[in-house]
Amino acid sequence: MSVAFYADQNVPWPVVAGLRRRGVNVLTAQGVGHHRAGDPAVLDRAGGLGRVLVTCDKDFEIEGHARQATGRWFVGVLKAVQNDMHHRPGRYVDDLELIAQAAEPVDYENRVEYLPLRPP
Repeated sequence: MSVAFYADQNVPWPVVAGLRRRGVNVLTAQGVGHHRAGDPAVLDRAGGLGRVLVTCDKDFEIEGHARQATGRWFVGVLKAVQNDMHHRPGRYVDDLELIAQAAEPVDYENRVEYLPLRPP
């Protein structure tokens, strides 16, 4: 698998656990003691680790777009719909596993992409 993920504290545990069961490389902000950091610091940490950020927090979408506007590099953000991610975690596990297998980290640099990959 080519893309590794960094899940912020808003990603539901069933999504993280499902990814791990499928062998997808995912770290959590809580797991590395970074869950209380501000959004810019979390995004920077994900980049420092070479991991695409997975979130359902709208603030990361805003941060990503602000960095795009100023030309400041970031690792990439995969933004999910929060309520949907909590209610249908399997859909997000499927999509993230596909991304992990089929993409490269560079495909997401300086981008904000949205999950799910296909309409409901």
